[in-house]
Amino acid sequence: MSEFLYSTMTVLAILILVYLYRVIAGPTVFDRLLGLNGISTKAILLVVVIGTIYGRVDMFVDISTGYALLNLVSALAVTKYFEHRRSV
Repeated sequence: MSEFLYSTMTVLAILILVYLYRVIAGPTVFDRLLGLNGISTKAILLVVVIGTIYGRVDMFVDISTGYALLNLVSALAVTKYFEHRRSV
């Protein structure tokens, strides 16, 4: 079971690097925002997997929930900012 979780962590880390390329090379701001949301989603999954490895899933799920809420609020704020900026 431990090898499976470690391989899952490795795959998630590789996917984070793929999204990081999208953030750096994205042609538009919305591509970069999409990349950041992807990184955040994979980081949330990574935190839950780490919690499973340590045997403290309840604590790590709470941390992941807070991080997911922060991701949602920041994505909405950036989207609202650019929506308002284009209408002016």
